[in-house]
Amino acid sequence: MNILFIGDIVGKPGRNAFKEHLPKLKKQYHTDLAIVNGENAAHGKGLTKKIYHELLENGADFVTLGNHAWDKKEIFDFIDDAKQLVRPANYPEGTPGVGLQFVKAKQKDVAIINLMGRTFMNPLDDPFQVIDTLVNEAKKKTNIIFVDFHGEATSEKQAMGWYLDGKVSTVVGTHTHIQTADERILTNGTGYITDVGMTGAYDSILGMEKESIIRKFKTGLPAKFEIPETNRTVLSGLSVSIDDKTGKTNSIKRILINADHINFD
Repeated sequence: MNILFIGDIVGKPGRNAFKEHLPKLKKQYHTDLAIVNGENAAHGKGLTKKIYHELLENGADFVTLGNHAWDKKEIFDFIDDAKQLVRPANYPEGTPGVGLQFVKAKQKDVAIINLMGRTFMNPLDDPFQVIDTLVNEAKKKTNIIFVDFHGEATSEKQAMGWYLDGKVSTVVGTHTHIQTADERILTNGTGYITDVGMTGAYDSILGMEKESIIRKFKTGLPAKFEIPETNRTVLSGLSVSIDDKTGKTNSIKRILINADHINFD
């Protein structure tokens, strides 16, 4: 099972980069399932129904979310009917949407789980307790379990990776928009990276216009963050090959495509 994951898509530049590069990446990595984090896909904050379907039409098989899940209020109108979408599972009981979904790839069930960290983030339920229940539920159907852990602190994401080592197939970190160079297969067979990185404007700060963010740091005053209009983009991702029977990761490849890095063979 070859799974391709594309890191946080930020606004239109991110969607354009995703649309441009995904077909080539799927071919290069013999992809069976393409997952994308879409929590910033709608002008940098949130996800609309139109953009959710746009991501699927452009080749995504599944979409994960994060702390900006609710920034576009229309998500409440469609999230319960979106079968190719998960939001962080450790929101309180009764929150719309779900944190675990199953999809078919190569005629196999794949469980996709979304969690959110609590360090420097919103005070949600304990993700380490929530994940135990979800993994037990997932294993009733499949050993192929893919986890998007959306968090700020590298230590918390590493802790989750080691906690899940041997219990799930792959743990990818998202949220910081900065790709880490620590992809590896952990001791008991779980593929891991602390943060996949973002897909969006290359000459930016976390996908946003540089000037307003620099001004905020210099003055301490509020600033409106805007998505740059640019053709220079970056795509960040990860490809993992997972054993169909055991659910262990056999290989892992970090992907970075921008003006200074070309990831195609």
